Amino acid sequence: MVSTPHLTLPELRGMAERGEIDTVIVAACDMQGRLQGKRVMPRFFLESVTSEAAEGCSYLLATDIECGTVPGYELTSWEKGYGDFIFAPDLSTLRLAPWQPGAAIILCDIELKGHKPADMSPRTMLKQQLNRLKAHGLTAWAATELEFIMFRNTYEDAWNKAYRGLTPANQYNNDYSILGTARVEPIIRRIRNAMETAGIQVENSKGECNLGQHEINFRYGPAVETCDKHVIYKEAAKEIAAQENAAITFMAKFNEREGNSCHTHLSLRNEAGDAVFLDADGHSPSKLFKQFMAGLLRHAPEIALFFAPNINSYKRFALGSFAPTALAWGMDNRTCAFRVLGHGKSIRVENRLPGGDVNPYLVLAAMIAAGLAGIEGDYAPVPLFTGNAYTADLPRVPNTLADAAKLFAESEFTHSVFGIDVVKHYTNMAKVELDAFNAAVTDWERFRSFERM
Repeated sequence: MVSTPHLTLPELRGMAERGEIDTVIVAACDMQGRLQGKRVMPRFFLESVTSEAAEGCSYLLATDIECGTVPGYELTSWEKGYGDFIFAPDLSTLRLAPWQPGAAIILCDIELKGHKPADMSPRTMLKQQLNRLKAHGLTAWAATELEFIMFRNTYEDAWNKAYRGLTPANQYNNDYSILGTARVEPIIRRIRNAMETAGIQVENSKGECNLGQHEINFRYGPAVETCDKHVIYKEAAKEIAAQENAAITFMAKFNEREGNSCHTHLSLRNEAGDAVFLDADGHSPSKLFKQFMAGLLRHAPEIALFFAPNINSYKRFALGSFAPTALAWGMDNRTCAFRVLGHGKSIRVENRLPGGDVNPYLVLAAMIAAGLAGIEGDYAPVPLFTGNAYTADLPRVPNTLADAAKLFAESEFTHSVFGIDVVKHYTNMAKVELDAFNAAVTDWERFRSFERM
């Protein structure tokens, strides 16, 4: 048996020879934050993938959410033949996938021919910003809090019902409720234990405000590792729910009640492992923290596309909803977009803008890039906000995806930190989403207009 959930190649070989593992999931994260890839046999993985990598169609970084081929991407197209790119396995991510019998999983970086990193790949984008941070002698630690709504319907049943009349797993607000969460504990417990077995340390689970809404929280860690665990957990949670004849959604705003958030925590440390957001007295915010926060606030509108990547994302930003509408920072203030909390090494920024539909690599890449701009540019401090940010005279979150995409596309800042090719790529992603929505006829239009217009 293996001693840890992380597998070495000899351990994988031994488990395969004993018949304990017969499948290796080889996956990479796409623009939408989903795992895409292949299931391969252990012998092929050990004899070929580990030394020669794997390949997959380049359209995986150039599709809409339905995996349809769409125009406007310079990376790949029908004219370029939709060739392959490289799935380069990161052996440090090889682990058991205990929610699937006999399975292991490994995450990959996406590379172009010649093993050149694909600049548009979310995991690569985060690594690039971490390299910039490293030049300042700093590292980033992070955690994500991913909410979802659970229904007592299968995914197939939900589809056939056109997502109407679904039965939420709880019929009332069960925020922090032990009784309410007990109703779904068999599934939540299974998810928690599967993640622990996969080496993804769970801190807790709790109920949330919307009907059937829950949250599972995980131990913080280095930024890339945190994102890797996030995308594995999101995939596993959906698979486990399906196996239990249930369905969960991470969409930012399922209905008019509370949306699904993905509060993202970020802290910086120096090479000695010390927290750098505090002064030497261990209590006062440091100059570096003030610069970082000033950069985050100044550039938040320009990078909102990475915090709210879909049309539906912007419906989550509502007054008094625990989703922010104002760009401010406050100490343990849940009305602000950026809540600062913790003490000592644990002092951190909680970004309350992202919803459950985000790509975690892009969120953290954007946060680090904006904070670094404040450090490198020695931005003037932005005063701490106290009170109710919902009603204060403060800069606001962009209202729509179209607004956010325009700010992102026209920003000198995004061009300087991500490069023109990446800006064009993700601007096109937003355009594809907007074009698809603008071409659709919605239920709202039919109910409003069928008889009365």
